[in-house]
Amino acid sequence: MNYLLGAFKPACNVLITFNDGKNRKQVPFKKENGQTVTVPLFQSQENIAGKITIEPMQGKKIDHNGVKVELLGQIEMYFDRGNFYDFTSLVRELDVPGEIYERKSYPFEFSTVEMPYETYNGVNVRLRYVLKVTINRGYAGSIVEYQDFVVRNYTPPPAINNSIKMEVGIEDCLHIEFEYNKSKYHLKDVIIGKIYFLLVRIKIKNMDLEIRRRESTGSGTSTHVETETLAKFELMDGAPVRGESIPIRLFLSPYELTPTHRNINNKFSVKYFLNLVLVDEEDRRYFKQQEITMYRLEETS
Repeated sequence: MNYLLGAFKPACNVLITFNDGKNRKQVPFKKENGQTVTVPLFQSQENIAGKITIEPMQGKKIDHNGVKVELLGQIEMYFDRGNFYDFTSLVRELDVPGEIYERKSYPFEFSTVEMPYETYNGVNVRLRYVLKVTINRGYAGSIVEYQDFVVRNYTPPPAINNSIKMEVGIEDCLHIEFEYNKSKYHLKDVIIGKIYFLLVRIKIKNMDLEIRRRESTGSGTSTHVETETLAKFELMDGAPVRGESIPIRLFLSPYELTPTHRNINNKFSVKYFLNLVLVDEEDRRYFKQQEITMYRLEETS
């Protein structure tokens, strides 16, 4: 049976390395099989360069119809798994048809690559960037190797960042006013605010502030919306009285947040909301939701 097993062994090893791989920041990346690996981090307009090494198995040669490397930016919907929509596709031909008898290396470079969207792994959609090496072998079956990398794009602090002030109430029962210090937050920011009780005629048991992420995929009648509660922060336990003011200070750094994504390639959106929840003694829930914008501020090392 050994000769049969040998037929399914790969004809060669393919290794993809980045020129600045040792010095470039590495970040965790969750693969399709759930395994977490570390991969290089890039941002838009950077050069992506490296080396492809092909090493035939001992005693084997590879007949091929050409070798190429592609840089792909792809969106995959989980309800349509396996079908990738390419929004970025660049190709470099590395070798003309021929034979490879021994270890061979090919340098490659993609200059100032436009990578407008961030890597994203969501509930129903993922956006990824990948290098794909193809050794075209016609009827023998092509050999394909992938190397993921992560893209993050940074935004300067907004010139205008208005505070959020809102009033919410139930006529003659409850009237509260809440205020958050701004409407746009970076991923490591702190939400600071206050809640004022102007009228309290129902017995409130507790009050929480939630951070919610809403992911919308598809469009029109086939739109699918998934809402996750990422954080729940207890603001108050016990009954407030009229005129009372409750401070808010919520640190965002412990939570796995992404920037707000608005209509990425007409495929998906990701929005964030602050959700104020009040529960009375009869366990009735009152809530008020407010959208906030999240952005990635460049990290200072």
